[in-house]
Amino acid sequence: MWVHNLDPVLFAVFGLEVRYYGLAYILGFLISVWWMKYLVGKKKIDWSMDEIWDLMFWLMVGVLVGSRLFEIFWEPSIYLNRPWELLFIWKGGMSFHGGLVGIVIAGVWWCRRKGKDFWRVADALSVPTMLALALGRVANFINGELVGWVWDGSWCVNFRQTGGGDVCRHPSTLYAAGKRFVVFGWLVLLSWRESFKPGFIFWNFVLFEGAGRFFVDFYREDVLYWGLSLGQWFSVVMVIVSLAVFWKGYRSEWKSLLKGKK
Repeated sequence: MWVHNLDPVLFAVFGLEVRYYGLAYILGFLISVWWMKYLVGKKKIDWSMDEIWDLMFWLMVGVLVGSRLFEIFWEPSIYLNRPWELLFIWKGGMSFHGGLVGIVIAGVWWCRRKGKDFWRVADALSVPTMLALALGRVANFINGELVGWVWDGSWCVNFRQTGGGDVCRHPSTLYAAGKRFVVFGWLVLLSWRESFKPGFIFWNFVLFEGAGRFFVDFYREDVLYWGLSLGQWFSVVMVIVSLAVFWKGYRSEWKSLLKGKK
């Protein structure tokens, strides 16, 4: 057993706290910019730096708006009664599924305005986004939040200092981080191969993030609805939609990939 005693604050300057969770978002943003520049250098996309920075700005807006709005599903008693608290970002609460919806809507809007292919944009951003999500789960663990179910195993963690009670639990956020690092590696491998039909990498992102979240969340303490958490139900939707899209539009891509032709 290990007692969680990590400080979520990296350092403070004149009363301003710099937290690991906030750094995960900033690092994810910078990694995304670097990755887009890398793809430009590899001639996979033909964009200017102004376009990249403009896209990143609107995607950040989409993430913030979507992830906060979806918090209504998790805490309706708070946000339906006091909807203005959705603006209190510093209090925490960022829904992954809401952020995904927000970033897709922002991306579609931006691509239509700029005359870009949305699916190519989605493919390009799937890789750094998955890495940023993995880092976010590491930051969740440092914060001592989103704790796992009670479990007295050899690597269990006691979160009593962060409100988890004086019991040992699954470090579920580390499971989630590990899963996302694995999916990130898979997406990198896909991006290094020859070109796929636009959207293929993005739908791999959706499928494996949804499937991974579904299974990993069995170890996360959460409110259950008909045996599953709200995050798991949203993830089921992700898996079903992505499988339907693959069946309808990407069967040849999977056949070529499995045969090693790509």
